[in-house]
Amino acid sequence: MLKDTRSLSRQEFVPLMALMTSLIALSIDAMLPAFPAIESAFAVSSKENLQMIIAILFLGFGFGQLVFGPLSDVFGRKPPIYWGIAIFIFGSALSGFANSFELFILGRFLQGFGGASPRIISLALIRDEYSGDSMAQITSLVMSIFIFVPAVAPTLGQGVLYFYTWREIFIVLAVTASLVWLWFGMRQPETLLPVKRKRLSRSDLLFGMRETFRQKTTRTCMLVSGLVFGIFVGYLGAVQSLFEELFDVRETFPLYFGMLALCIGSATFFNSRLVMALGMRKLILIAFTFMTVIGNLFAGYLVFFAQNAPPLWMFMAYMMMTFFSVGFLFGNLNALAMTPLGHVAGMASALLGFVQSTFSSIIGIFLGRFFQESITPLVLSFALISLVSLFLMLEERHFFNRQLEST
Repeated sequence: MLKDTRSLSRQEFVPLMALMTSLIALSIDAMLPAFPAIESAFAVSSKENLQMIIAILFLGFGFGQLVFGPLSDVFGRKPPIYWGIAIFIFGSALSGFANSFELFILGRFLQGFGGASPRIISLALIRDEYSGDSMAQITSLVMSIFIFVPAVAPTLGQGVLYFYTWREIFIVLAVTASLVWLWFGMRQPETLLPVKRKRLSRSDLLFGMRETFRQKTTRTCMLVSGLVFGIFVGYLGAVQSLFEELFDVRETFPLYFGMLALCIGSATFFNSRLVMALGMRKLILIAFTFMTVIGNLFAGYLVFFAQNAPPLWMFMAYMMMTFFSVGFLFGNLNALAMTPLGHVAGMASALLGFVQSTFSSIIGIFLGRFFQESITPLVLSFALISLVSLFLMLEERHFFNRQLEST
């Protein structure tokens, strides 16, 4: 199978990459309706500790990318994916059968660590076969399918809870991962030929690190995506209690959550059509400009008129516009960061994911504690970080244009 280097058709390659990418998202979003049950089962003492269910998975995800990315440059793309999915399945079983919160959290860390393998190596797989705006187009198509997972995952978790307990959610996760393993193993050919593989040596690792961090575009995209995703880590840890306590939304929570997720999905679909015409940088700048404007306007309304408690429809309108803008960011930022790094794709994707995940986990843990009782900190976070990111990306574009003029 490893000698078969024929590419899959786009019609099969895109959904396979989307499903591989979705294991982490499924592990996050399917658990959101189960937060109260987990809190009760382990007698979790505070909302901050409950947020660790999300944050610790992202932490494992960050370290997993740092391990599996370089391994994919040494052993090829397929073996590390097999190993990672196996660890993910073990972590799912550990959390599902845990009799203490500490053991449960360890299982979540292993889920994130193992799930990093298909998530990060799929980016290297895409980079092996595509580059530039074509890569951004494929990435956006993957994201447009992938985003349906967070849209339906809370409903899936709610359905499991209706018939069983929160522990059975982890059985669903383990079975899904096993199916991904089979599909990938049987259909996806190896994309990194033996002659292109690297030695696992200190000099090669240092070379990959230098090549990654010396690129200004890559550094900027790492920082910007880490900032934006940090808000999402905090949001995911607080969203269930936010809807229940501020808006008295319980049974219909998966519906509202899914509506917001679909906004990101629809934007990534449009991005796959627009990126070839407008380019990644222009779409990123447009998205950040729009987020900055609506974020500051809505924050001003909250502070001076709404006393932190607007109507649900108004909050949803703002969040839908914001999430639609975000849909133009993640695929383009990752593709732009990887553009100059095709010769060290595995190491570069690992470092990119590690920095993003670790940085966003730290930001998310810090911000999440402020998102529990008011939506104003959430809105202010989006407004401020969008403004900072806009200036960073404008400076990166100026640098890129100077580079073009000098050549």
